[in-house]
Amino acid sequence: MSQSLWFLRLSAARQLGLRPVALALLGRGPWARRRLRRALPGLTHTDTLGEEDLRPLWEAHRWAGLPALALAGEGAHAMEEARAWLLAHPPFRGPLWLCGQEAALRALHLLLAAQIGRVAAPAEVVTALARRIAANPAYALAQDNNHPISEAAGLMLCGLSLGDATMAARGARRFEASVARLVHPDGSFAQASPAYHRMMLDVAAITEWLRMRMGGPPLSPEARGRLGAATDWLDRLTCRQTGALPRIGHQDGSCVADLSGCGPDDARGSVERAARMFCDATAGFPDDPGCAALGLPRPESPLFREAQWRSQGFLGRSEAGARAILRTGPLRFRPGHADLLHLDLWDGPVNLLRDGGSFAYNPADPARAATFQGTAAHNTIGFDGEDQMPRVGTFLFARWPRTGPLPDGGWMRDHRGRRHAREVTAEGRVWTVRDAIAGPHREAVLRWRLAPGEWQATEAGVASPLARIEVTADQPLRHRLVMGEESLAYGQASPAPVLEVVLGPGPARIETRITLP
Repeated sequence: MSQSLWFLRLSAARQLGLRPVALALLGRGPWARRRLRRALPGLTHTDTLGEEDLRPLWEAHRWAGLPALALAGEGAHAMEEARAWLLAHPPFRGPLWLCGQEAALRALHLLLAAQIGRVAAPAEVVTALARRIAANPAYALAQDNNHPISEAAGLMLCGLSLGDATMAARGARRFEASVARLVHPDGSFAQASPAYHRMMLDVAAITEWLRMRMGGPPLSPEARGRLGAATDWLDRLTCRQTGALPRIGHQDGSCVADLSGCGPDDARGSVERAARMFCDATAGFPDDPGCAALGLPRPESPLFREAQWRSQGFLGRSEAGARAILRTGPLRFRPGHADLLHLDLWDGPVNLLRDGGSFAYNPADPARAATFQGTAAHNTIGFDGEDQMPRVGTFLFARWPRTGPLPDGGWMRDHRGRRHAREVTAEGRVWTVRDAIAGPHREAVLRWRLAPGEWQATEAGVASPLARIEVTADQPLRHRLVMGEESLAYGQASPAPVLEVVLGPGPARIETRITLP
């Protein structure tokens, strides 16, 4: 390994902090593999995803269809499906047993189906899932993302199902601790990803429903308050007309306990369920079938949507039917994409300025993942063709930029001393984005990734029936309309128009004026 790569890893470790680094050392590596083989005979465990992208395989085996069977009056059949799966995939052999979170999600869907169908979950299946979840908590805790919340929830629910009070209490303590660590009081989640924020809330809402039905330890007022704030946060980012979320950060199409039948592209059922569970309010979807299936009462009080808001990592503005979401700092937890100061702009249901998505975590060509996670795949400014921070691994960056707030936006300064400040304002149907750049660079490129449409280049930018975009600066610039890529679903990519504005060296002030019809 080169000296520079070691230096970058040390930099990433310093920024992550002692806790996740220590937990990662406990949860991975030769010692962890030996311990897991003793705890879980037959388990093959690796430190990487290997050559195959396991994400689609895991998704197909989360037992997401079991609750639907129970809703159709086939609860007993759902339990037989779980038993048959266990016979076909013996514990703990093969890639389907590699991940503790996958075992937890199976447990959640199984126990949800059992409660809906009023049948007993098969103890041998629950025991196997519980053993897998409990075998390596350090790995989940080190991630500081959805893993520790999902696995703690799964452990608690398995303990309740098996009548194991010690296991249930351990899972409840870990769940509370993970919520307290990873969900900020303002509702933002450690993962700067609306999609994973939704997944976290789905797990939390179903866990709370099951806990009340199964007599588990009550949720603390602090945890309930944070999950309520997290519900408000997700509601702000959810399109009321379509349920779509910005594709900011990691996105893999996960859809947990989808009793509403909305699918991965529509978060309205998730927001409504969480609003009723944690806020005693409605998100505006009173006839949601998923809430009806759980017997959740219809509250009269609606969630309140603020026109202007700021949270850890994001800023939002709404005006005249349009809304903007700006990716800001601070970086308290590991970033998934090099996307600081990315801007999403929505005009009603139209995601006019949009993120490129994630494509896949471990594609056949690893460079494809890096491309979608890099700075050039976002609506921000890139310097000299480089990312805002150097990549260390598949899910890890080093030398995180310094960040700070501005009245209508934020600023960042990277490890090379290059600075970018952005503020976003609106007056009626006209939005203005003001960028200021400074620091050593040869070339700076501002990118606006556009919704597919009939875009035509103009003297100052681009225009289409969707909007007119004009970019000016206090130094010479070049406009070019090029064809890039975006990922609307996991593992898929499609063409997408991109307006690129190129500037030379030196400080500059850039203004983008977006006029909506």
